[in-house]
Amino acid sequence: MNPVCPGLTPFQFMCMGCLALWTMILPSVAGAEIEAGVRAEIEALFARLETSHCEFQRNGKAYSASDARAHLLRKLAYLEAKGTVSSTEQFIELAASKSSLSGKSYLVLCPSTAPLLSATWLTSELHDLRALNK
Repeated sequence: MNPVCPGLTPFQFMCMGCLALWTMILPSVAGAEIEAGVRAEIEALFARLETSHCEFQRNGKAYSASDARAHLLRKLAYLEAKGTVSSTEQFIELAASKSSLSGKSYLVLCPSTAPLLSATWLTSELHDLRALNK
């Protein structure tokens, strides 16, 4: 067990440290920034999560929308540096749907409704955003 993060094995803790380091270093070294329209859609999804009063569950623990945003932005930076995200759908699939460490699906927990897979919730919100912008 890891005394700093008791729920993580030493290997998982080390992986998190490496991921954090890569998300800081890689954007300045390689990769390409995603298109402005995609970035705007991702930001709009974060805004919708923040105004929804829903929480974001990762690995069995609920986090605020602002904490979820910070976590997902780190994952996005990593993927962006690799050049693997060119659409909002890819962001949802590769960064916002499951844990890279445990493989567990992320959930969105909203008051008075059953938990939804984050991929389902985010995709639905994306469709609503696009419908409003037509």
